[in-house]
Amino acid sequence: MLVVAWFTPVLAVRTVHIEGVAAVPEQQVRDLVRIPSNLSILRVDTDPIARRVASIPKVRSVRVQRAFPSTVRVTVVERTPVLYFDAPDGTHLIDSEGVEFAVEAPKEGVAKLVTEHPGGADPATKAAVAVVSSLPRTLAGQVDEVAARSVSDVSLNLTDGRTVLWGGTNDAERKSAVVGPLLTRPGTVFDVSSPNLVTVK
Repeated sequence: MLVVAWFTPVLAVRTVHIEGVAAVPEQQVRDLVRIPSNLSILRVDTDPIARRVASIPKVRSVRVQRAFPSTVRVTVVERTPVLYFDAPDGTHLIDSEGVEFAVEAPKEGVAKLVTEHPGGADPATKAAVAVVSSLPRTLAGQVDEVAARSVSDVSLNLTDGRTVLWGGTNDAERKSAVVGPLLTRPGTVFDVSSPNLVTVK
């Protein structure tokens, strides 16, 4: 029976189930899956399929599984923008890994990056991405713009006009712990770059 199943369509793939796509068109994924008609599920090589789907810029990771008797399940995790920056060719989106994955308008709530040489290979950009990715959710939702003058000089401009001087990527956990209570005080500039000696102006 195993030999029959391997070489004949007794266990032919009849369904390709795709999960996790929103920004990526489902048909684009299907076009890259490319499973031949009547191929037995036992003969489906999942690794090349995963590599092809992972080549889509908006795909962060993909998992391809056989689900007997006749289904191949493709689970996609899409890239989510944490910052964007404007360039001559359009608006570039950057995810939490520092990957530029699209040139298109950002969704509401994504902060703008301001730095001298924005891009995935730029150290200041990487620092800004790391800082934004480490922020408490309540603060992240208030950030309108991230200014990265260097890897050790990152500041957050909030939607209400206040500014948080974050500094570098070090001590992120401690900074996250002190910034919330600090923002309850009156002021316009909140400096947590040295979390053991915070200031408000």
